[in-house]
Amino acid sequence: MDPKLKHLEFIQGVINRLASNSFQMKGWSVVLVAAMLVLLAREGRLDAAPIALGPVLVFWGLDGYFLWQERLFRALYDHVRTLDDAQIDFSMDIIPCKIGYNRTWLGAALSRTLLSFYGALIAAIGLATVIFRQGDANGATSLLQLSLQA
Repeated sequence: MDPKLKHLEFIQGVINRLASNSFQMKGWSVVLVAAMLVLLAREGRLDAAPIALGPVLVFWGLDGYFLWQERLFRALYDHVRTLDDAQIDFSMDIIPCKIGYNRTWLGAALSRTLLSFYGALIAAIGLATVIFRQGDANGATSLLQLSLQA
């Protein structure tokens, strides 16, 4: 088999695993935030909803890390595909690929896709907190509490 093709397959395997990890981070963060909000609402403690920000920030950081690594391995893939067959050494070293803002952890974490996804989760937590506090200030039971009591 062609050594360049085999090396590219190795790199593509890493890229696929990193993309899968990123997808799982998003799934787990939605499930965890939803579960925390439901449990807090059931106990009538939605004022403590900002506690759910902790896991969101942790998952956001991990997701940013996976996206960063994926971008670095895509850069390595681009580099390897331009090499001659004699230059293929099966190196998976991504350190030379760490150039530019898009190739930093912070650049990946603040990408449009992650900002919009995790921003929406943070907005949902904020909305739940505001709705609960507004209902509590008026002495009324929130719709969420009523639906959970049924």
